[in-house]
Amino acid sequence: MKKKVCCMVLAGMMVMGLASCGSKKEKTTTEQGFKPALDTSTSCHINVAGGYDNFEALEAEFDRFNQFYPNVEMKYTKIDDYNNMIGTVLNGNDAPDIYVNYSWMYGREQYKSSIDHAEDLSDPALGLDLSCIRSNIILNTDDGKLPMVPVFSNTYGMLVNNSLFEKEGLSVPKTYQELVSVCKAFRDKGYESPIMGFTKEETTSLFTLSTYPYFCGTVANDAEAVKNLNALDPSAGEYMRPTLEKIVQFLNDGCVNLEACGKIENNYDAVILRFFEGDVPMMTCSGDTVSGTKKRESRSEAFIASPFNYTFVPIPMSDEGAYFLDMPNLQFSVNKDSKNLNMANEFMRFLVTSEELSRMAQKKGLMSPTKDLSFNNMYAAFEAVPESRILSPEVIGLTDDAVIQLRQAVYRVGTGVLDIDKAVAGYGTFVPGE
Repeated sequence: MKKKVCCMVLAGMMVMGLASCGSKKEKTTTEQGFKPALDTSTSCHINVAGGYDNFEALEAEFDRFNQFYPNVEMKYTKIDDYNNMIGTVLNGNDAPDIYVNYSWMYGREQYKSSIDHAEDLSDPALGLDLSCIRSNIILNTDDGKLPMVPVFSNTYGMLVNNSLFEKEGLSVPKTYQELVSVCKAFRDKGYESPIMGFTKEETTSLFTLSTYPYFCGTVANDAEAVKNLNALDPSAGEYMRPTLEKIVQFLNDGCVNLEACGKIENNYDAVILRFFEGDVPMMTCSGDTVSGTKKRESRSEAFIASPFNYTFVPIPMSDEGAYFLDMPNLQFSVNKDSKNLNMANEFMRFLVTSEELSRMAQKKGLMSPTKDLSFNNMYAAFEAVPESRILSPEVIGLTDDAVIQLRQAVYRVGTGVLDIDKAVAGYGTFVPGE
């Protein structure tokens, strides 16, 4: 999947974004209010398919849409083994009108149906307000079509116990040197591990979460590096060296107590509940993990006894500041063969606005894909990252194979299994789980 649309088109979208998502001269679509384009007495069924067990945030949007189209029956259907089954479902008699899609499916033969059935959502006639979505995660196919639109986004960062920072008279760090200084201050005040995170396995480990955005920053403007990394060329291991040196520096600077981190059993539930103990200033995690915090507040006796304010912020691993690794989390496609195509498109036109996408993301606990992140204070810090430091792995062009090699290398160096030179030399040979 590439964002290889003509630069003039993207520039035009950015200009429109100024008009439709923030200009004082013109009202946004949301401010003007959604205006139905079809007969509001229309009666039909719209089925949205996905892999979530439940999708209460989307169902709340169904209710809002029904205020305009009361006779349209909206339903969400969960499909088991979604990634492998969606192609079969789309080719069947009960194909959904709208379905969850993923950009990583593009170009893979086993997921061809998921792309082939998707309507081109970049068609201006559909009236979707694409200018409200961050351009980094609007990912077009090689021929310029847009088979899916992000409705949630994801990133890497750290949960911050703001109440602890306030109690100790410290400020949330914005550069690496500030991070080191803050960690030292917390250690001096008796905190065992200023930063914690999951370290038992490689997948979304503390090592990956803290360094992957930094790594992307080192190769973002080097097409030759990306080409060699994707080819798994052994010599491409040298491109990892700055990142591997950074994780060693990070550990040597005393930011993390790996022994304490090793007690965290998993990278979701256990990470959240450990953070809620209240003695962890910073906890690395992904936006997916953040989405589970609100529901787990009531499961933590420590948090119930001593609640505190917390937010999610980028990890500043360079002296220039943090990178915002911008990634689509969940994307919607419209089945171009839908029997109710006009109404499916009408729902998408309703949903794809800054207000509705932000409302749904906030209810789900995930990051909104919109340019305006102020709707949810949990993620507001990412809005302050300058555009030059907002990166998309898919725009950069890194493949999953290349990313796996980086993740394995940084994990092995971080846990002391390999030194930097051996990790660099091993590029292209790392196998997950070995």
